Amino acid sequence: MPAPTPEAIEKARKRVQQAQARLQDLNARAAAIGRKQDTRRKIILGGLLLDAAAQDPRFEGVLSELMKRIARDQDRKAFDGWALVKEER
Repeated sequence: MPAPTPEAIEKARKRVQQAQARLQDLNARAAAIGRKQDTRRKIILGGLLLDAAAQDPRFEGVLSELMKRIARDQDRKAFDGWALVKEER
């Protein structure tokens, strides 16, 4: 096998760098998709919890307890003036 030339080494190095860049892009896209799916799940579960709390006193109590656990001020501020709208049965 002949000795590798500097040009061949540089060409191989560029291919490796391009492959690494493609891998980073794929990882970033996969992470973005995962975050979107996680956000969607949280929104759906939040809606289900609010609906259940509006219809069932047990879930209303659970929601009330969860609201007491909000630790960050900016998260608490999101609920200033908010009240659960109860549905009539």
